[in-house]
Amino acid sequence: MLRRLYEWTMAKAVDRRAGWWLALFAFLESSMFPIPPHPLLGLMCLGEPRKAVRFAVITTVASVTGGLLGYAIGHFAFHAFGAPLLAALGLAKSFPRMACTLRENAFWIIVFKGMTPIPFKLVTITAGFIAVPIVPFLAASLISRGVVFMSVGVLFQLFGAPIKAWIDRYLAWAVGGFLALVLAGFLAVTLLGGHHTAGCAPDGTAKLAVTSAG
Repeated sequence: MLRRLYEWTMAKAVDRRAGWWLALFAFLESSMFPIPPHPLLGLMCLGEPRKAVRFAVITTVASVTGGLLGYAIGHFAFHAFGAPLLAALGLAKSFPRMACTLRENAFWIIVFKGMTPIPFKLVTITAGFIAVPIVPFLAASLISRGVVFMSVGVLFQLFGAPIKAWIDRYLAWAVGGFLALVLAGFLAVTLLGGHHTAGCAPDGTAKLAVTSAG
Protein backbone atom coordinates (compact mmCIF):
# COMPACT_ATOMS: atom_id res chain seq x y z
CA MET A 1 0.00 0.00 0.00
CA LEU A 2 2.73 2.44 1.00
CA ARG A 3 4.73 1.55 -2.11
CA ARG A 4 1.72 2.12 -4.42
CA LEU A 5 0.97 5.47 -2.80
CA TYR A 6 4.62 6.49 -3.22
CA GLU A 7 4.65 5.54 -6.89
CA TRP A 8 1.34 7.32 -7.53
CA THR A 9 2.64 10.49 -5.88
CA MET A 10 5.88 10.30 -7.84
CA ALA A 11 3.89 10.16 -11.08
CA LYS A 12 1.89 13.23 -10.05
CA ALA A 13 5.08 15.04 -9.02
CA VAL A 14 6.30 15.13 -12.63
CA ASP A 15 2.95 16.32 -13.99
CA ARG A 16 3.17 19.64 -15.83
CA ARG A 17 0.78 21.21 -13.29
CA ALA A 18 2.72 19.94 -10.29
CA GLY A 19 4.38 23.32 -9.69
CA TRP A 20 0.98 24.99 -9.36
CA TRP A 21 -0.19 22.37 -6.88
CA LEU A 22 3.01 22.80 -4.90
CA ALA A 23 2.52 26.58 -4.80
CA LEU A 24 -1.10 26.23 -3.65
CA PHE A 25 -0.12 23.70 -0.99
CA ALA A 26 2.68 25.91 0.38
CA PHE A 27 0.51 29.03 0.26
CA LEU A 28 -2.35 27.52 2.25
CA GLU A 29 -0.08 25.77 4.75
CA SER A 30 1.26 29.11 5.99
CA SER A 31 -2.18 30.25 7.08
CA MET A 32 -4.69 27.41 7.49
CA PHE A 33 -3.70 24.00 6.04
CA PRO A 34 -2.44 21.50 8.66
CA ILE A 35 0.04 19.46 6.57
CA PRO A 36 3.48 20.98 5.76
CA PRO A 37 4.60 21.16 2.10
CA HIS A 38 7.95 19.45 2.75
CA PRO A 39 6.90 15.92 1.64
CA LEU A 40 5.40 17.17 -1.64
CA LEU A 41 8.47 19.30 -2.32
CA GLY A 42 10.73 16.34 -1.59
CA LEU A 43 8.78 14.02 -3.89
CA MET A 44 8.75 16.57 -6.70
CA CYS A 45 12.49 17.04 -6.32
CA LEU A 46 12.90 13.26 -6.48
CA GLY A 47 10.82 13.07 -9.63
CA GLU A 48 12.66 15.93 -11.36
CA PRO A 49 16.05 16.51 -9.64
CA ARG A 50 17.12 18.98 -12.34
CA LYS A 51 14.19 21.22 -11.35
CA ALA A 52 14.75 20.87 -7.60
CA VAL A 53 15.97 24.44 -7.01
CA ARG A 54 13.10 25.79 -9.10
CA PHE A 55 10.62 23.82 -6.99
CA ALA A 56 12.28 25.12 -3.82
CA VAL A 57 11.94 28.72 -5.05
CA ILE A 58 8.25 28.15 -5.83
CA THR A 59 7.68 26.72 -2.36
CA THR A 60 9.55 29.55 -0.65
CA VAL A 61 7.72 32.34 -2.49
CA ALA A 62 4.32 30.69 -2.05
CA SER A 63 4.93 30.03 1.64
CA VAL A 64 5.98 33.62 2.35
CA THR A 65 3.02 34.94 0.36
CA GLY A 66 0.71 32.61 2.25
CA GLY A 67 2.25 33.95 5.43
CA LEU A 68 0.82 37.34 4.50
CA LEU A 69 -2.64 35.77 4.46
CA GLY A 70 -1.99 34.33 7.91
CA TYR A 71 -0.79 37.75 9.06
CA ALA A 72 -3.95 39.38 7.66
CA ILE A 73 -6.14 36.82 9.43
CA GLY A 74 -4.43 37.56 12.73
CA HIS A 75 -4.51 41.33 12.24
CA PHE A 76 -7.94 41.92 10.72
CA ALA A 77 -10.06 38.85 11.48
CA PHE A 78 -8.69 37.15 14.56
CA HIS A 79 -11.95 36.92 16.51
CA ALA A 80 -14.02 35.96 13.48
CA PHE A 81 -11.65 33.50 11.85
CA GLY A 82 -8.18 33.32 13.40
CA ALA A 83 -9.14 32.14 16.89
CA PRO A 84 -11.55 29.42 15.66
CA LEU A 85 -8.92 28.29 13.15
CA LEU A 86 -6.22 27.97 15.79
CA ALA A 87 -8.65 26.08 18.01
CA ALA A 88 -9.57 23.70 15.19
CA LEU A 89 -5.88 23.02 14.52
CA GLY A 90 -5.13 22.43 18.20
CA LEU A 91 -2.96 25.55 18.44
CA ALA A 92 -5.11 27.81 20.64
CA LYS A 93 -3.25 26.98 23.86
CA SER A 94 0.08 27.80 22.20
CA PHE A 95 -1.08 31.22 21.03
CA PRO A 96 -0.46 33.23 24.25
CA ARG A 97 3.10 31.94 24.61
CA MET A 98 3.85 32.59 20.94
CA ALA A 99 2.52 36.14 21.32
CA CYS A 100 4.83 36.68 24.31
CA THR A 101 7.80 35.22 22.48
CA LEU A 102 7.28 37.32 19.37
CA ARG A 103 7.05 40.47 21.47
CA GLU A 104 10.52 39.79 22.86
CA ASN A 105 12.35 39.78 19.51
CA ALA A 106 9.98 39.20 16.61
CA PHE A 107 12.51 39.13 13.75
CA TRP A 108 14.82 36.44 15.12
CA ILE A 109 11.99 34.44 16.66
CA ILE A 110 10.26 34.25 13.26
CA VAL A 111 13.54 33.26 11.61
CA PHE A 112 14.08 30.50 14.16
CA LYS A 113 10.48 29.24 14.45
CA GLY A 114 10.11 29.14 10.67
CA MET A 115 12.93 26.58 10.50
CA THR A 116 11.47 24.29 13.16
CA PRO A 117 8.61 21.75 12.98
CA ILE A 118 6.35 24.26 14.79
CA PRO A 119 3.43 25.03 12.41
CA PHE A 120 4.28 28.23 10.55
CA LYS A 121 0.62 29.31 10.58
CA LEU A 122 0.85 29.76 14.36
CA VAL A 123 3.70 32.20 13.78
CA THR A 124 2.03 34.15 10.96
CA ILE A 125 -1.39 34.51 12.62
CA THR A 126 0.15 35.52 15.94
CA ALA A 127 2.47 38.02 14.24
CA GLY A 128 -0.53 39.66 12.62
CA PHE A 129 -2.47 39.77 15.87
CA ILE A 130 0.28 41.56 17.79
CA ALA A 131 1.05 43.76 14.75
CA VAL A 132 4.67 42.83 14.10
CA PRO A 133 5.92 45.42 11.56
CA ILE A 134 5.30 44.03 8.09
CA VAL A 135 8.79 44.56 6.63
CA PRO A 136 10.66 42.67 9.39
CA PHE A 137 7.94 40.01 9.25
CA LEU A 138 8.43 39.50 5.51
CA ALA A 139 12.22 39.57 5.75
CA ALA A 140 12.29 37.04 8.60
CA SER A 141 9.76 34.80 6.83
CA LEU A 142 11.80 34.88 3.63
CA ILE A 143 14.98 33.93 5.49
CA SER A 144 13.44 31.12 7.51
CA ARG A 145 11.38 29.59 4.73
CA GLY A 146 14.19 30.09 2.22
CA VAL A 147 16.75 28.30 4.36
CA VAL A 148 14.44 25.30 4.85
CA PHE A 149 13.15 24.87 1.31
CA MET A 150 16.25 25.95 -0.59
CA SER A 151 18.32 23.47 1.42
CA VAL A 152 16.00 20.72 0.18
CA GLY A 153 16.20 22.00 -3.39
CA VAL A 154 19.99 22.28 -3.47
CA LEU A 155 20.48 18.85 -1.88
CA PHE A 156 18.21 17.17 -4.38
CA GLN A 157 19.72 19.08 -7.28
CA LEU A 158 23.18 17.87 -6.30
CA PHE A 159 22.41 14.42 -4.92
CA GLY A 160 18.98 13.59 -6.31
CA ALA A 161 19.83 10.19 -7.76
CA PRO A 162 21.51 8.75 -4.62
CA ILE A 163 18.73 10.13 -2.41
CA LYS A 164 16.06 8.59 -4.64
CA ALA A 165 17.89 5.27 -4.65
CA TRP A 166 18.01 5.30 -0.85
CA ILE A 167 14.30 6.18 -0.51
CA ASP A 168 13.36 3.55 -3.09
CA ARG A 169 15.17 0.99 -0.96
CA TYR A 170 14.20 2.25 2.49
CA LEU A 171 10.79 3.82 1.89
CA ALA A 172 9.39 2.78 5.27
CA TRP A 173 12.33 4.40 7.07
CA ALA A 174 11.90 7.61 5.07
CA VAL A 175 8.18 7.79 5.87
CA GLY A 176 8.91 7.01 9.50
CA GLY A 177 11.42 9.84 9.65
CA PHE A 178 8.91 12.31 8.24
CA LEU A 179 6.22 11.19 10.69
CA ALA A 180 8.74 11.66 13.50
CA LEU A 181 9.28 15.26 12.38
CA VAL A 182 5.51 15.87 12.31
CA LEU A 183 5.24 14.39 15.80
CA ALA A 184 8.10 16.63 16.93
CA GLY A 185 6.17 19.63 15.64
CA PHE A 186 3.07 18.71 17.65
CA LEU A 187 5.24 18.04 20.71
CA ALA A 188 6.93 21.42 20.32
CA VAL A 189 3.53 23.11 20.11
CA THR A 190 2.33 21.23 23.19
CA LEU A 191 5.39 22.28 25.18
CA LEU A 192 5.02 25.84 23.92
CA GLY A 193 1.43 25.97 25.09
CA GLY A 194 2.18 24.30 28.39
CA HIS A 195 4.74 26.83 29.60
CA HIS A 196 3.68 29.07 32.41
CA THR A 197 3.16 32.55 30.97
CA ALA A 198 3.42 34.61 34.14
CA GLY A 199 5.51 37.67 33.48
CA CYS A 200 5.28 37.05 29.77
CA ALA A 201 1.60 37.14 28.98
CA PRO A 202 0.13 38.87 25.96
CA ASP A 203 -2.20 41.73 26.66
CA GLY A 204 -5.74 41.28 27.89
CA THR A 205 -7.05 41.34 24.36
CA ALA A 206 -4.99 38.28 23.47
CA LYS A 207 -6.19 36.45 26.56
CA LEU A 208 -9.80 37.28 25.73
CA ALA A 209 -9.29 36.04 22.17
CA VAL A 210 -7.89 32.72 23.31
CA THR A 211 -10.68 32.29 25.83
CA SER A 212 -13.30 32.93 23.17
CA ALA A 213 -11.56 30.46 20.86
CA GLY A 214 -11.89 27.72 23.45
